[in-house]
Amino acid sequence: MAKLYFYYSSMNAGKSTTLLQSSFNYRERGMRTLLFTAAFDDRFALGKVASRIGLEQDAELFRVDDDLLQRVQRQHAQSPLHCVLVDEAQFLTKAQVWQLSDVCDQLGIPVLCYGIRTDFRGELFAGSQWLLAWADTLVELKTICHCGSKAPMVVRVDAEGQAIQDGAQVEIGGNERYVPLCRAHFKEAMKIYPEVGE
Repeated sequence: MAKLYFYYSSMNAGKSTTLLQSSFNYRERGMRTLLFTAAFDDRFALGKVASRIGLEQDAELFRVDDDLLQRVQRQHAQSPLHCVLVDEAQFLTKAQVWQLSDVCDQLGIPVLCYGIRTDFRGELFAGSQWLLAWADTLVELKTICHCGSKAPMVVRVDAEGQAIQDGAQVEIGGNERYVPLCRAHFKEAMKIYPEVGE
């Protein structure tokens, strides 16, 4: 049975590099892959999954109103697909995560999703929430904090490098806007002091 995988991390853990390597492994064996990435992440180029180390591959763009099961079905009917890979999976909707599970269950095609688990406030993205709930296999890709500890959190910073407390959940950026931190340094940077009883 095909499985739904979720590879999650904070920033700079090599998610896109790992995705591209997985796609290459399939293609090297003569198998066809289909890549998706979020339509509004245009840091590298629209319609590309690109890693910070220079690897890239063409990708289909997904938007919040897309039916990913239908899109995969159309591609699969033209030429059989052996794997679907999704970059920036945190931006998937609940419905799209369900559709991707249908790609596994109805079409028998494995789906590998790669994304950030939590936003700069430490709160789950919608796509990540439902992947954590419904994926068959969860894999944490690790990166490190400046102190050397595992960095499961990320903060958004301003031009002076200070942590930003508020703002929209989604703001596209790279190392100039986001810093991976361990939980202790995340709390320190965000000045988080939970209320008693929370």
